[in-house]
Amino acid sequence: MAARRQLLGGAPLPGPIDAVLDGWAGWDSNWYLRIAREGYFFHPGEQSSVAFFPLYPLTLRAVSALGLAPIVAGALISLASGVGAVLVFTRWAQTRTSPEAARDAGLFYAFYPFAFFLYGVVYGDALFLLLVVSAFLLLERGQLLLAVLVAALATAARPVAPALVLGLLARRLEWKRERGERWSLVDALPLFAATGFLLYVLYQARAFGEPFAFVETQGAPGWEQAPGWHTWLKVVWFQRMFPPHSAGIAVRQLAHAGVTLGALALVIPTVKRLGWGYGLYALAVVGLPALSSKDFMGMGRYLLAAFPLFLTLALLVRERPRLRVPLLAACAVLLVFLAGAFGADVYVS
Repeated sequence: MAARRQLLGGAPLPGPIDAVLDGWAGWDSNWYLRIAREGYFFHPGEQSSVAFFPLYPLTLRAVSALGLAPIVAGALISLASGVGAVLVFTRWAQTRTSPEAARDAGLFYAFYPFAFFLYGVVYGDALFLLLVVSAFLLLERGQLLLAVLVAALATAARPVAPALVLGLLARRLEWKRERGERWSLVDALPLFAATGFLLYVLYQARAFGEPFAFVETQGAPGWEQAPGWHTWLKVVWFQRMFPPHSAGIAVRQLAHAGVTLGALALVIPTVKRLGWGYGLYALAVVGLPALSSKDFMGMGRYLLAAFPLFLTLALLVRERPRLRVPLLAACAVLLVFLAGAFGADVYVS
């Protein structure tokens, strides 16, 4: 571990801390740490760091400048952002339902089996989620300009700007209608939430001559997720499942396909309970990564962004209260299991 710690940009730490951080800095963490240390590169036809959006590695670099080892800085950013995201999510849920239902939604979000990515894993998801949920909370409070500014930061963290722009715009229009107010030009401000995304596109155009280098590199060997029918129709998924290459791969990919379908099944109940604005956002934020994935891998983690679905789930479970404790217990057990697997360097999501 000490050798790896030096590779990732920091001195070895005390044994238990070193072990935890080493487990929490696997897989894509190396890309974020490398970007923070060296900046971006793009080699056509090869896996390149431009695939990873800039807000998290920039934040990591800034916090590291305070004297922290990059891996420690990354873990602290993710932990603080993840805990903040759960708390802000619960506050947001309180704007849409009762305090009791909001509490249950917060528990389902916190114990979602893939929620370990919120608790210190050196990935950009926790920071992204904190910004997204904060943007919608600000929107519910009528603070449109602040909501758009926060959302613009979020679109510099993950390539799902269309979902966020669509969701904010739809919810803003719905919010005005609920209050009997007329729509105005100001209500189009959510379109500017795409600013973070557009700035990253402009950076790639200037630095590498390819504005959508982050899309092109997805087709590189090892990733092989170039846009096209082969990816959209999940040819790789079917090839690996029928017949299955191995039990482990089959279980992982079937589980990710299952949670994706489960999330999509919650979209209509979300429209009925939370409105069409949140329904459109959930559909887009689930549909975009699901479509662009060759085998659904990663969807367990990406579904954290579909936060309205967790409130919908809580509302549905409250209609069947006997399910609440067993379901939360099962989620907690799976959360611990998947966190342990990720820490042991198993590709979980």
